[in-house]
Amino acid sequence: MNKFCRFFLLLMLAVCCCRGAAAQTRFRLASPATVEQRLGQYGGDDTQREKTLKQLFAASECPQLAEQPVKKLKQPNLICVLPGASGEVLVVGAHFDHVIRGSGVVDNWSGASLLPSLLESLSGEPRRHTFIFIGFAGEETGEVGSKFYLQQLSAEARTKLQAMVNMDTLGLGPTKVWASRADPALVRALSMVAHLLNAPLGVVNVEQVGSTDSEQFRRQHIPAITIHSLTQETLPVLHSPQDNLKRVKLADYYESYRLIAAYLAFLDAQWPPPEPPPTAPMEGENLSREQ
Repeated sequence: MNKFCRFFLLLMLAVCCCRGAAAQTRFRLASPATVEQRLGQYGGDDTQREKTLKQLFAASECPQLAEQPVKKLKQPNLICVLPGASGEVLVVGAHFDHVIRGSGVVDNWSGASLLPSLLESLSGEPRRHTFIFIGFAGEETGEVGSKFYLQQLSAEARTKLQAMVNMDTLGLGPTKVWASRADPALVRALSMVAHLLNAPLGVVNVEQVGSTDSEQFRRQHIPAITIHSLTQETLPVLHSPQDNLKRVKLADYYESYRLIAAYLAFLDAQWPPPEPPPTAPMEGENLSREQ
């Protein structure tokens, strides 16, 4: 059996575990009601959102929770660490700041409020990787929080950072991935997990629309991926009064959470992967504000 086949079989075992009682030890899921309730706590300005996110992390029994003051920003980055057996680190991030023209539920309380649920999903058993969950400040003003976080890392800490999974703008529809600006191995792993879960996953590239925190990690040559839900039809929701709780399709939102929880559990067990055989790139849609 070659290494890639073994990698694929291990993926099947890791993901199929969530379908049966035995896999409950691999990862667990918060209830739809809990995920929806956390999504509904979007109220207030960005300072209040950071406070709410901190309370959600504390209620989820985050082992190590800290605020990282960010230069030139009023709000800090909020960092929750789930220690693992090795020193290798996987970062899971989402920004909590928003623009004032909408409620900022989709962009991006939808991502930030999932962080405590994903912490709970992974904290049921010892982990190989250390997971660092980060609510980033200042994404809407040039990804200031994520840039600052990377600038403050020591050279040693940077070498331990194995990958970054970013969530931005979820729940407008089925899960999408920004494949053109993602590490190909991370995209392949997400695609396989989605296939085995029978979860929808599309490719929609958004570089002509804007940027997001994963780009700061890519610029530092750290494997990164952004998971979202945008399409050309839902693009007008961004930075507008349409960005409100009514626009979130709760079934799609929970399905994205389920997929991401399984994906993170798999990455913990199998990242970095062996080199795969050559494959054709995933086809998808490129979004543009000019279309």
